[in-house]
Amino acid sequence: MSAHCQLTGAKPGFGNSISHSHRRTSRRFDPNIQSKRYWLPSEGRNVRLTLSTKAIKTVDAIDIEAAVARIRARGGKV
Repeated sequence: MSAHCQLTGAKPGFGNSISHSHRRTSRRFDPNIQSKRYWLPSEGRNVRLTLSTKAIKTVDAIDIEAAVARIRARGGKV
């Protein structure tokens, strides 16, 4: 599963790990991506979305229909 949120578009950030001796090595900051299944009443089916935890809270607030509309507006496939 790629570290990419379908709703918010959150992707990994990149930076450095800095050791005690101040040596720098590259690292990756991944968003907390979860796979979640929702019932989509308008289409009468379940949809499985890969969402960040922040996006899961957003779906709870705005409803799954509005969230799917936002994903499709961004050009995403549901």
